[in-house]
Amino acid sequence: MTYRVGIDIGGTFTDFALLSCASGRIATHKRLTTSVSPAIGVLQGLTELLEQENVSSSALEGVVHGTTLITNAVIERKGARLGMLTTSGFKDVPEMREEHRYDMFDLRINFPEPLVKRAHRVEIDERVYYDGKVGRALELSTIQEAVRFLVEEHDIESIAVCFMHAYANPDHERRTKQTIAAVHPDLFVSLSSDVFPDIREFSRWTTTCINAYTQPVIDRYLDQLEKGLEDLGIDAPLFIMTSSGGTVSPAIARMFPVRILESGPAAGVLMSSVHGKRLSRSELLSFDMGGTTAKGALISAGKVSKRYDIEIGRVHDFKAGSGFVAKIPAIDMIEIGFGGGSIAAVDSRGLLSVGPQSAGAAPGPACYDLGGQAATLTDANLVLGYLAAESFLGGRFSLNEAAARSALKTQLSEVLNLSLARTAFGIHEVVNEGIARAFRIHASERGFDYRGCAMVAFGGSGPIHAIAVARKLRVPQVIYPVGAGVMSAFGLLASPLVFEALQGKQVFLNALSESMLSETFSALKSEASQLLIESGIPPAQIRYQLRLDMRYAGQGHTIEVQLPTHSSDRDNLSALETLFKQHYATLYAHIELDSPIEITTFKVGALGPEPSFPSDYQCKVIEATERHTTRPVFFQAYNDYIECPVRQRVALRAGETLKGPLIVEETESTVVIDPGTQLVVDPSFNLIGEVDLV
Repeated sequence: MTYRVGIDIGGTFTDFALLSCASGRIATHKRLTTSVSPAIGVLQGLTELLEQENVSSSALEGVVHGTTLITNAVIERKGARLGMLTTSGFKDVPEMREEHRYDMFDLRINFPEPLVKRAHRVEIDERVYYDGKVGRALELSTIQEAVRFLVEEHDIESIAVCFMHAYANPDHERRTKQTIAAVHPDLFVSLSSDVFPDIREFSRWTTTCINAYTQPVIDRYLDQLEKGLEDLGIDAPLFIMTSSGGTVSPAIARMFPVRILESGPAAGVLMSSVHGKRLSRSELLSFDMGGTTAKGALISAGKVSKRYDIEIGRVHDFKAGSGFVAKIPAIDMIEIGFGGGSIAAVDSRGLLSVGPQSAGAAPGPACYDLGGQAATLTDANLVLGYLAAESFLGGRFSLNEAAARSALKTQLSEVLNLSLARTAFGIHEVVNEGIARAFRIHASERGFDYRGCAMVAFGGSGPIHAIAVARKLRVPQVIYPVGAGVMSAFGLLASPLVFEALQGKQVFLNALSESMLSETFSALKSEASQLLIESGIPPAQIRYQLRLDMRYAGQGHTIEVQLPTHSSDRDNLSALETLFKQHYATLYAHIELDSPIEITTFKVGALGPEPSFPSDYQCKVIEATERHTTRPVFFQAYNDYIECPVRQRVALRAGETLKGPLIVEETESTVVIDPGTQLVVDPSFNLIGEVDLV
């Protein structure tokens, strides 16, 4: 019997899912993340899971991994000593940014310090024009001298090569990399023409700098992880989740670490889409809430939305535009600064606030009893009775309720002159409203009406808050999938190998020929598929998605137009104008502009075959004796604690209908059902919450 395992590292917990390829059963595991050395926690947790299931390491045929390592390295500034080579006259682009102010009225506006210090940037006397023609030839001797200066004077570990218009002609950048490799073969080098070959230099260069900054980090981490797997006797291939909802080999992850910034959360959204298909629900809100942050995503017509820019490391109240821009293929998600470890405090106005600072895994919430002193959302949920001290993580991790009460009392309730219950519920409600507000903004910006759709709730904290958030959004149904607490790890097992390539090339639609369209897409197909072929995928099993960024000439932004999958280049060319105008009207309005239509970027996604993930999977059922117990739980409808029934999820049977108030416990998460909500166990043992919105 063979198995595949998915491992998702979060800010607080690391989740594991072990899939039996023969039976379709999935065994799960959850343990605190070892933030100092995440690989240690991965290897220890994997060992525990294999021993728990009595599975030999040789029985594994695949390990799929999602990690927040790259995001944390950028946010915490724990990357490499970075140098930069750039075209003469463009040394200060990282500070100049895009002349965009995220707050028009703040005269003290701040941006994050660039990842590469100004003293570590060297200007190179070369120039390529926008059409790819060479204006000033590259002298390789200047490259040698620049690298000698950076390495000997500043001990640089990694170099970002960012030349003007390298997307149109990458020759200078590629010759630069060859020159560096000949002199310093151990130096990490990232080329902007490889990482993000698009026209806008600021976003192209910041993306390249993030890539170069984190290359040594991911290289060391993967070395440690691969060696650890080898020591455990595991020779199964390792795959890494990317932000786009696909997986890549470790070799590709080492080349493009910037592409795994949103690694784990993307898997959760992908799994929400899988559940939508299984349950015949095409319009969904994906709600993932763990110990550090929450993530929201929209699924429309059964499809997960993509984007090509994400932002991390914001410096001002999580305002868009105040962080680092990374141009990579990514699932369109909104990050919400609330998780179980979010710290509650009284702000300067004397009001209760929660997050975005988190206690994480170390020292953790006060109730973890690991040295944490701050009052957090998890402490509040424990005091409210939504969590139980003795049954957290299936009883493997006991919570200290006295510590939670003490933290809430001394830091908050005495300051606010509120009862402990009202203080705890205030924390809970601030988080619910904050999540609902984030969903409203995210959906309205994309023209998505969520009022008739369903919410898929997962993560360690998501099922606790989902009903309250759904009620605020007027969403009538909440789905709690089997294994909701570790669903992102499930998503890793359902992710195909994917790589996306793009090429910045400006051309007016009326000047685009069939041969240009064919040649450009053919080159991108070759680039994208080669990396999959090197990972062992037969060329005949690779599928392609073709897309174009288009706009009316003179506009500053583009829209993405997807081409039909099986159409010929001739048919695609003749249909482009209609496809663009239809999509433009969907996003904006039925407006006919006189400006010509322009293409700015060609994109190709290469997809490997879908992995064998059973449509009727079930989590391993632990024998459980049903205990019809109760405990005091606070509900707003009663404005007090009531004796609330508590059921074990493993003891529920398909077809059961339950009414709130109710607590449903499982090893990795807890479902809170308020009065006015009915819970149905469907034939696949998903819990379906029907919310009374009257």
